[in-house]
Amino acid sequence: MMLVFIGERLRSRRQALGLSQAAVCRAAGVSPRFLSQVEAGRGNISVNRLADICAALDLPLAQLFAGLGPGGPRSIALVGLRGAGKSTIGARLAARRGLPFVELDKVIEARAGMSLGELFELGGEPRYRQVEAEAVDAILDGPPVVMATGGGLVSAPATWQRLRRGARTVWLKAHPRSHLVRVQAQGDLRPMRGRPDPLGELQHILDERAPLYAEADLHIDTDALGVDEIVDRLADW
Repeated sequence: MMLVFIGERLRSRRQALGLSQAAVCRAAGVSPRFLSQVEAGRGNISVNRLADICAALDLPLAQLFAGLGPGGPRSIALVGLRGAGKSTIGARLAARRGLPFVELDKVIEARAGMSLGELFELGGEPRYRQVEAEAVDAILDGPPVVMATGGGLVSAPATWQRLRRGARTVWLKAHPRSHLVRVQAQGDLRPMRGRPDPLGELQHILDERAPLYAEADLHIDTDALGVDEIVDRLADW
């Protein structure tokens, strides 16, 4: 299973850099077949050849292995835009792993003593981000959990780095249209209300946040995999 996660991290890094497999093969001096096997989590990988691939991707080996194995953080934090499936997948994953499931938004509301809307109205984004940071600290200082985070958490650099240090982070990604359809299917019409081009706005938000989401330990395409497949993949991580 660890080879699968290593392969996914390498593929996600390559895609985030906009590099083709052929370009990485030339830079690393490996064959296309070998790189395809590595990204698929198959075959035997020598440390030297893995280091060559990491060098081609400007990816330190320590970062490649961060959070893997029994010595890494045990909490799992799911990040991504609204409609990514964080709550659905998080609850199922927590049950499989025998861990509590925590929705960060609810912890923020409990600490603030008011709804998120009221918190924004009374204190604006600065106050919200302050309570959000306090909530993340409190969660990570406790026993391991599976956590669903708010879509904008990555926009707060200190909080995002704290989360990356204290938990294994997973970016649940999808096409913007999928995010919009899923949110609407839940009966939430706010993304559409009063907006002439909600899909375009969502694409703009995703374009801004994607480089930050890409810093997550693992990327999973929720358009390509179902909930059961995703939970199976993360269950032994």
